[in-house]
Amino acid sequence: MNAPERPFDAPWQAQAFAMTVALHEQGLFTWGEWTVALSDALKAGGPDGAEYYLCWVVALETVLDAKLGTTGAQRADLEQAWHRAARATPHGQPICLMNDPEAAPVKV
Repeated sequence: MNAPERPFDAPWQAQAFAMTVALHEQGLFTWGEWTVALSDALKAGGPDGAEYYLCWVVALETVLDAKLGTTGAQRADLEQAWHRAARATPHGQPICLMNDPEAAPVKV
């Protein structure tokens, strides 16, 4: 018996797929908008099989930036904040952006 085909090679690919579906279901973008963004990313990336989900993430970033008004610089800053928060979070605890040692203090 042949091994079942796996649609994803890594967990992050399944997570990117699931995020896309969930955001669409919440009405953040239409499938038409999604297919244009994915098609553009695939054309620009010239992916082989391993690159497909990297293009998928680029397309998701593109759609979110268009809908939310975010920029690549803002996403990069947020990514760095998550990395700092992860390093500052004790092992076994959930990572929270509040753990970012460079985060502005929250005023109560």
